[in-house]
Amino acid sequence: MRRIRAMAGVAVIAVLSSATPATAQGRADQKAFFDLYKQLVETNTTLSAGSCTQAATQIGTRLKAAGFADAELVSFSVPEHPKEGGIVATLPGSDPARKPMLLLAHLDVVEANRADWERDPFTLIEENGYYYGRGTIDDKAQAAIWSDTLIRLRTAGPRPKRTIKLALTCGEETTFAWNGAQWLAQNRPALIAAEFALNEGGGGRLGADGRREALALQVGEKAAQNYTFTATNPGGHSSQPVPVNAIYQLADAVKAVQGYEFPVRFTDTTRAYFIATARTGAPVMANAITRLLADPTDQSADAIVSADKAFHSTLRTTCVATLLKAGHAENALPQRATANVNCRIFPGETVDGTLATLQRLAGPAVMVTANQPVRPIAVPPPLNPAIVEPARKLAAKHFPGVPMAPFMSTGATDGVFLGAIGIPVYGVPGMFVDRDGSGTHGLNERVRVRSLYDARDYLFDLVRAYAG
Repeated sequence: MRRIRAMAGVAVIAVLSSATPATAQGRADQKAFFDLYKQLVETNTTLSAGSCTQAATQIGTRLKAAGFADAELVSFSVPEHPKEGGIVATLPGSDPARKPMLLLAHLDVVEANRADWERDPFTLIEENGYYYGRGTIDDKAQAAIWSDTLIRLRTAGPRPKRTIKLALTCGEETTFAWNGAQWLAQNRPALIAAEFALNEGGGGRLGADGRREALALQVGEKAAQNYTFTATNPGGHSSQPVPVNAIYQLADAVKAVQGYEFPVRFTDTTRAYFIATARTGAPVMANAITRLLADPTDQSADAIVSADKAFHSTLRTTCVATLLKAGHAENALPQRATANVNCRIFPGETVDGTLATLQRLAGPAVMVTANQPVRPIAVPPPLNPAIVEPARKLAAKHFPGVPMAPFMSTGATDGVFLGAIGIPVYGVPGMFVDRDGSGTHGLNERVRVRSLYDARDYLFDLVRAYAG
């Protein structure tokens, strides 16, 4: 999950009291949602020890109890990965002329070691106005809200004009995992066919005082791709070193990557984002953004804007060394040295093109290869007014005075697999998080209780608006 990364900052949240069992807010419909959300968070869906299939089955049971027919619920998995299954649910619309919409969320979560956490990561705990637990944001909040939305629409009516599909999948958080969204796109595209999809990726930012500062609608994302740098050498005894050393060769290549800046690029989305940012930013930054929009080769403007790490990553492809491995003995010259370089590729650029740049930087003594799996490059969806304006209008109602802007995620989501089969994917706003990301992918993941229920109300209204 990559929620509002382009506007992330730094904050520290202190733990002030002991943990208590989590409870719902007061409305009856909120209590029903909380029960679903709590069950989902407390179902371990890590790749190592959990089961997305179990979580999907639990959601399916709830959907069936709400009146969904067996034919409207499709569970899926493959024999090789029985615990990594998911579910697709369909709520038929009344107007066959309208193409369906798709709600996408992933059930799997990042690993969580109990010994490292202050609280049990798979027990939903309420403390100081937060719900704590692995997946409280990424991405079980979204999965629970989408499931709850379908239940409410089925039970309360009226029937939406547009058919609404829900796909809950597994494998988003682990590069080498079996990926349910990818499997559906490649094997059951008709099952998830839609005019557009709503996904994670957007959101909202809270200030240090808890006040809402900004909203973002994700319209596009980067592609994540890993590359391996390899230096090899015959080696020898460490008592007789020679100038050519695999570790030194690798280090030189990695330092070359560190010193290289990919060129500034803009999409329609990032241009709109920076225009909006310039309107409200400090004068020095606003002036630099305006200059860079006019001339992407303006190095002095780039230096000012790129001093903000989120802006820097939003402007270009980035590559960074993340793993190193070298040598075979402490008293031997290294025969092999490798590094993993993780790249986030800007829309419109390619895996092969980035590979060529990295190989040029590494030089002839170091071999650079693109790691499998090679995922699709994200297809930027259009800034469609039919998507943007309802989101903006409802945001003004639910979150008055909070500006909303389209932005491109510097991370990557399962949306790339849907874009590859012609479904434009938008990351919805609504879920406000702390400036440090609220522990997403880290320790003590959390969501403000108020933020969760406010997002639920906003997203329910947004789905109804799109569905007619």
